[in-house]
Amino acid sequence: MAAASPPILPTTVPTATPSPAPTALSSDDSAAAGSNPAAARAFFARIFDSTKRALAGARPWSELADRSALTRPESLSEATSRLRKNLAYFRVNYAAVAALCLAAALLAHPFSLAALLALLAAWCFLYLLRPADAPPVAAFGRAFSDKEVLGGLIAASAFVVFLTSVGSLIFSALALGAAVVCAHGAFRVPEDLFLDEPDQAAGAGNPLLSFIAGATGV
Repeated sequence: MAAASPPILPTTVPTATPSPAPTALSSDDSAAAGSNPAAARAFFARIFDSTKRALAGARPWSELADRSALTRPESLSEATSRLRKNLAYFRVNYAAVAALCLAAALLAHPFSLAALLALLAAWCFLYLLRPADAPPVAAFGRAFSDKEVLGGLIAASAFVVFLTSVGSLIFSALALGAAVVCAHGAFRVPEDLFLDEPDQAAGAGNPLLSFIAGATGV
């Protein structure tokens, strides 16, 4: 009986299916991917520049802390006149004192500081720094429009500021800063202070609104 012949092996090797080449991002996609970090850098750069310009107008701190110029006012009208002149002259220094009081109060209460930082991050990443062509914010299985996101941020801000201890802490710190400023302005004799005309014109406006307008580029 003849032996069975061995099976014939296939001579062709199956070719592997080539994987599709990765497609390069278009210019629009690249711009959308990098617009958010670029906008964040530009936003914080404007805030830094506005703060630097505002602090450049500060008076020498030696004048503010001159103990020889502190005397008790003889009447309420004199105290009011002193306060008005000192506010016009030391407005940047007084704003820095109030900011330091607020910063010290927040650093002494880490929970309030964390709540404010979280609220600021939500405003930045969900509304202020979001690209115009970004997809809607999605959560809990549904998408939210820009108006709904804005309404939620306003409601969250009102809750944090008015219904928690954060609001009372902020108001207390600002009240303490205002009390320090008023006390110094009433006791500081302003006879040796000279206010230039450009400074008077700058003091006639609202420094807070000027700072916000410069930071946001309005």
